[in-house]
Amino acid sequence: MATDKTFYLETFGCQMNAHDSEKVIGTLRQQGYRQVESEEDAGLILYNTCSIRDKAEQKVFHRLNDYKRLHKEGKRFGVLGCVAQQEGEKIFERAPYVSLVSGSASYRKLPEMLMRLEAGENRITGLDDRQTDETFETEFTARQNPYRGYITIIEGCDKFCSFCIVPYTRGKERSRTSSSVLNEARRIAEFGYTEIQLLGQNVNSYRDPEGKCSFAQLLAAVGQVPGIRRVRFTTSHPRDFTRDIVDAIDQVPTLCDHVHLPVQSGSARVLQKMARQYTPGWYLEKIAWIKAAKRPISLSTDIIVGFPGETADDFIQTMDLLAEVQYDCVFAFKYSARPNTPALTMIDTVPDEEKNRRLQALLDRQREIQRVNYSRHIGQVIEVMVEGANSAKGQIAGRSSQNKPVNFNWPQPIAPAPGAYLQVKITNAYPNSLVGEAV
Repeated sequence: MATDKTFYLETFGCQMNAHDSEKVIGTLRQQGYRQVESEEDAGLILYNTCSIRDKAEQKVFHRLNDYKRLHKEGKRFGVLGCVAQQEGEKIFERAPYVSLVSGSASYRKLPEMLMRLEAGENRITGLDDRQTDETFETEFTARQNPYRGYITIIEGCDKFCSFCIVPYTRGKERSRTSSSVLNEARRIAEFGYTEIQLLGQNVNSYRDPEGKCSFAQLLAAVGQVPGIRRVRFTTSHPRDFTRDIVDAIDQVPTLCDHVHLPVQSGSARVLQKMARQYTPGWYLEKIAWIKAAKRPISLSTDIIVGFPGETADDFIQTMDLLAEVQYDCVFAFKYSARPNTPALTMIDTVPDEEKNRRLQALLDRQREIQRVNYSRHIGQVIEVMVEGANSAKGQIAGRSSQNKPVNFNWPQPIAPAPGAYLQVKITNAYPNSLVGEAV
């Protein structure tokens, strides 16, 4: 390994993975490592992986294969995250030049594993079973986002939806104490961050080990930390979405007026096969609470089309739910089987061509819904937090409290810094973004 202890880290996947990488980077730096920008310049090459999407593990192995030539130069490889937990020691068999395999539930052991790596060990594993009670808390988080601070408040999942691999790769649900979360929120504010996003596989399944706070109370408490202007949270599970969350959003102005509430399907029969443990009617009750809030709350969701056994009528029910809720954003995917999940044993009755057709029909419908929803903002003046420059359009890019992208013209030669808050008058709207002029 390079004597100056350099490392390169590439992250695949979701915001949880991105924040895990921030904590991994901080831990590595604390252990005397220096981050570099390319595999070629690194002594230690790490891939933090995600296994949610189809062919995730193939993507990781392809990336490893692309750079295996560097092993001959004395470089070491490590695979972290969900694919590491899913594949385990099989990674050593498929890619024998890998020296470290660690699931996310074992990141707390990183300092020890790094010492073993430096001592010359070639097959180091950190693979916890589902029963671990440990969370990965560290004071050495290297925050990479210039305007938003992430805090993981709960790790793991106990829901066992039949299509999802997360309960097997992330372990059981285990929450951090509300005291540790609030202490981290205060530190983030002291560093100059004004927006915090609370993270969890099922963030609203949070259960305070100290017994002090419900999720809604913790949300409100983070929103009251001095210096914090915006608080977001993701991802919620409908089964744990309670009315007091809406009440908190109404009562605490710093809580963003946006809720991401994955429905997955509008068919009760498909939801039962997915083991979601709710019906469309029950889900729509939650939506009714949100729509009855004192201020407009933007809604987004996740939908899977073509789940095994989904009929044409089931899909129509999903389209009907789409029309009823009128989401501001939908993340829609074709069903793909994931290893070790119960759905893997189900007969995939929907041909890929039909999955494509249904997905496109859903996206077309949603595009029209968003076209109408976004156009309602024309003429309004809204607060936008700057995220950077939209060089393609020569504008400033930002985001509203409702999590809607806003591109706006800026008349001055020096662009506002990421994290700045500006009032923007909306002059035009597209299905996925708003356009305006800085006031």
